[in-house]
Amino acid sequence: MGIVLQDDYQTSLRSRVSRSGIGVHSGAPVTAHFLPADADTGIVFHLSGQGGETREVRALVSEIGATDLCTLLGDPAGVYVATVEHLMATVFGLGIDNLIIEVDGNEVPILDGSAAPFVDAFEQAGIEALAVKRRYIRVVKPVRIESGASWAEFKPYAGTRFEVEIDFESPAIGRQQFASDINPDIFRRDIGRARTFGFMKDVERLWAAGYALGSSLENSLVIGDDHKVINMGGLRYSNEFARHKTLDAMGDLALAGARFIGCFRSYRGGHRLNSAAVRRLLSDRTAFEIVETTQQGRGRTAEMSAVSAPVHAPWVL
Repeated sequence: MGIVLQDDYQTSLRSRVSRSGIGVHSGAPVTAHFLPADADTGIVFHLSGQGGETREVRALVSEIGATDLCTLLGDPAGVYVATVEHLMATVFGLGIDNLIIEVDGNEVPILDGSAAPFVDAFEQAGIEALAVKRRYIRVVKPVRIESGASWAEFKPYAGTRFEVEIDFESPAIGRQQFASDINPDIFRRDIGRARTFGFMKDVERLWAAGYALGSSLENSLVIGDDHKVINMGGLRYSNEFARHKTLDAMGDLALAGARFIGCFRSYRGGHRLNSAAVRRLLSDRTAFEIVETTQQGRGRTAEMSAVSAPVHAPWVL
């Protein structure tokens, strides 16, 4: 079967780059350093623990420690890094396979609330191809998970596609969707700039629970009590809310440990449902196969073949 791909080979950054800001939930200053990594390294966080030691946490679904309002990797009671989804969406969207991320706090900086600052950082550093073939998780049969009125599913598809639909009671959002195949250009233009959002009526409750301490109009779309967006600049896209939910889903699905070939669809999804869908897919070895390119034809159409996966591979749960 012919598959449309962006590239055959694994990638990493060409040089080191850093970004500083605050954590949207902690409100604390934090800096993240992004370093080149060898092929087959994957995405690895280096986190500072008590006593100054560094702990390594891999960006895999098996490392998810919490999904309340953000995706957290590691031990919530120990060493962890929270709010990884916008960064991981950028990794997914730009096709970066190998990266070491040093974070000097417990949360990835929120920056402007979208993935755009991470895109700028990685393009500043440069992205280079490595001399090792990229492997993909190809969906070969439908896998679905439901939670109340919400659902998410993977379906076979000749490419990588997201179809995300949301439905909020607030008339500022309502029911909207975003659907598209994914490549770096589409990610930069149509998804990466969509910002996180919240409701003014929830602020005091979130503060009391220790969340959103760093949230502001500089890094979040805020919907007021009159059901209108109160940010001076308004929306970046007419359906920015659905696009941001797509960005979040991309970040959560990046924790599968490899890019996937297939279509991901969801209705009223969130971090918990996204991660549950990844687990459901990877727990059924009849639902996917690991493939790499064997032949590149015209129009960027590649022929794929299944390859053997080691027992310690990230997609083996």
